[in-house]
Amino acid sequence: MRVLADYFPLLFFFVAFKWQGIWVATAVAIAASVVQIAWFYWRGHVAAIHWLSLAIIVVFGGATLVLRDETFIKWKPTVLYLAFGAILAAGKLVWRRDLLAVVMKQIELPPPIWTRLTWAWVGFFGAMALANWYIAFHFPLETWVNFKVWGGMGLFLAFALVQGAFLARHVIEPSQ
Repeated sequence: MRVLADYFPLLFFFVAFKWQGIWVATAVAIAASVVQIAWFYWRGHVAAIHWLSLAIIVVFGGATLVLRDETFIKWKPTVLYLAFGAILAAGKLVWRRDLLAVVMKQIELPPPIWTRLTWAWVGFFGAMALANWYIAFHFPLETWVNFKVWGGMGLFLAFALVQGAFLARHVIEPSQ
């Protein structure tokens, strides 16, 4: 249910794009993100990642609608990926903390593994930002939308599975 709630604005964006085009899809994505925040609030917890995502979709989606320029909505995923990567990198470089260890506190790993995991995700977010930018501005709008939805989800799933296999080898089992 959590995964569906996380991806519901993206899926609504895709359906609206196929049905009515980029302007309606952008408005639907903004509305769906507001509904998503309300849902998480009602369930008792809105994560910082959702607030950040809402702020970025409102700013970039709003600019897209007000200026009638799809360029802004195309930048939204790149900016979001760069923000996620920058937050993880700043956590490590500025505060000397692996923020993933804070978010995934139910998993116990040795500190060097958290560091490797953090930098792997920073690199992944950087690669996703670059891929989004390249596809958004070198391919037709339809190709970008398909990549944003299905390519992005597929790459996230594949990367998470690889990370899960890596983590499984290093998890510290709690003592009985």
